[in-house]
Amino acid sequence: MKNQYRVHAALFLVTLIYAATYSLAKDLMPAYMHPFGIVTLRVLGASIFFAVAKQLAAPQDKIQGRADNLRALFCGVSGIGLNQLLFFSGLNYTSPISASLLQTISPIVVVVASAVLLREKITLYRLLGILVGAGGAAALILTRPAQAAVYPHATLGNIYILLNATFFGLYLVLVAPLMRKYHPFTVLGRIFLIGALVAVPFGWREALATDYAHFPPKIWAEVLYMVFFLTILAYLLNNWALKYASPALLGVYIYLQPVLAVLIAVALGKDTLTWDKAGQAVLIFVGVWLVSKKPKAGAPAPTGVLEAQD
Repeated sequence: MKNQYRVHAALFLVTLIYAATYSLAKDLMPAYMHPFGIVTLRVLGASIFFAVAKQLAAPQDKIQGRADNLRALFCGVSGIGLNQLLFFSGLNYTSPISASLLQTISPIVVVVASAVLLREKITLYRLLGILVGAGGAAALILTRPAQAAVYPHATLGNIYILLNATFFGLYLVLVAPLMRKYHPFTVLGRIFLIGALVAVPFGWREALATDYAHFPPKIWAEVLYMVFFLTILAYLLNNWALKYASPALLGVYIYLQPVLAVLIAVALGKDTLTWDKAGQAVLIFVGVWLVSKKPKAGAPAPTGVLEAQD
């Protein structure tokens, strides 16, 4: 029972961390830092942390074989490098609520990727879910936002977020076998190193050009939040909780993330919830619910379907 409470606490904290990011990042971008500069600080900080943690926790563990090394390479490129570059670029252009809603399509991407890469069967419910979720995402991307003056490039930002969710969904399918085979710090250390090699060339100039001397305490706190809480702590808690949480429980927290993101964004005055967005959210939620329905015996759900996080 005590462990169950810890799982709920870990999942809720991870969900809250991700939900708050959509609004807190707006304080940083673009007034104090540009998107790629933030990503550079995130991946460098996490790379150093997980490299040290790996040496302390599993010094003899090593990813072996051509197949696993190629898998780790792709996970680092798609799940860390491209994922984070696209996420912060998209969030810089679009609204917090739109970004948080589009992020929830990752489970749909996982189902499609599993069907293509792992030859998983797509049931009628899941096919319907893919179509409904895709319709909601398309409506959200193509609808002219109410705050068009505030977010003139919202459509481009929404496309970036959609690509971000797509790469992350693909990453979830590919990283699962590595997590089962090796120590988590071994996998995270490798993929964050690869992610840093991808992201840093895009962002080192922005990171160095940032005027850190004029950061007020609030902005320093948000930078620390992005590096430690959003990247390091969230990955650690998420990986621990996924060992014990059921798919149904994970599904609850997938739906909770955009709800919290909306509440935080509205409370902080970063965004407004319109009827259009509410309708698009319903379509996406219904799509995710359909693809997350447990298939009949003999057709297990793809690993990671309900494990989508930023």
